[in-house]
Amino acid sequence: MSRSIPVTMRAVEQPTLTGPHDMRLRTDVPVPAPGPGEVLIRITAAGVNFADVMQTHGTYENGPAAPYLAGFEAAGEVVALGAGVTSPAVGDHVIGAGYGAFAEYMVLSAAGAAAVPVGWTDEQALGLILNWATALAALKPLGRIAAGETVLIHAAAGAVGQAAVRMAKHYGATVIATASPDKHDAVRALGADHVIDYRATDVSAEVLRLTDGGGADLVLESVGGQTFRSSLAAAKRVTGRVVVYGIAGGEASISNRELNFTYPIHVIGLHVGILIESAPEVFADLMAELAALIDLGVYPPGLPTVYDLADAAKVLTQLESRSTVGKLALRP
Repeated sequence: MSRSIPVTMRAVEQPTLTGPHDMRLRTDVPVPAPGPGEVLIRITAAGVNFADVMQTHGTYENGPAAPYLAGFEAAGEVVALGAGVTSPAVGDHVIGAGYGAFAEYMVLSAAGAAAVPVGWTDEQALGLILNWATALAALKPLGRIAAGETVLIHAAAGAVGQAAVRMAKHYGATVIATASPDKHDAVRALGADHVIDYRATDVSAEVLRLTDGGGADLVLESVGGQTFRSSLAAAKRVTGRVVVYGIAGGEASISNRELNFTYPIHVIGLHVGILIESAPEVFADLMAELAALIDLGVYPPGLPTVYDLADAAKVLTQLESRSTVGKLALRP
């Protein structure tokens, strides 16, 4: 063990399901103990994701009941091993997802903990499991991206969106991205060929115009609500794929009649946590591909905007208002 483990720790608690403004920092939370197949990490950086916002409203599927310890993505040093764990080892630096990441310590599944890339800090590795793996899964094994295709990426200025733009360009696609006007320059800098102001433009009509009426071969749909309909309309008929991995704008649905007559396209669901659990071989392939992309420089070390743990409520409120760009993080 690299250092003594305290009995209590600082952690952010969400006491209600009425939004992130209620979050509070506690200093008396018991440090968890790793169970069989788990590791305990001393957190050095915690990632902030839109799912954290959804959890504060009780809208995340199977989310925790209030009060709960917030956050589920963190990187840090392994300080204790549960029964049966041989890898990672104490002293290793890993990143993974679990419960209670906005804290000084948390428990992770040993099998789902990925090594922080050599030469990277823990902060730079945030997003490896949730953002980059999600974007890659949407593009390749599920979205079946091919060179020369056109990809529509919603919320392109967010952490998953930015990763998707970089990788889609690497794989030879033409990228149409959506973002608010103040974020267009940042998205273009990532390589997007076209950037659409989703608030002032009919996105599906613009995609059809840009593709000479053909539509996008692949749509990465993370918004939901009315945007979901726009995504369906923007997809190429018969061969177009829409990969759904977020519902930030609310729930939406499509009927079997619409799939038959109105939107004869491929609609594919993605949740990276379920993918890790149900298709570990696919996840292993994703991690190998991400390692190759790191070596090629396609996946550079992250540059998250880092805040103090005590600022969790402010950071999640900003994320909810869609006023942020890129990856956000909290430092214990």
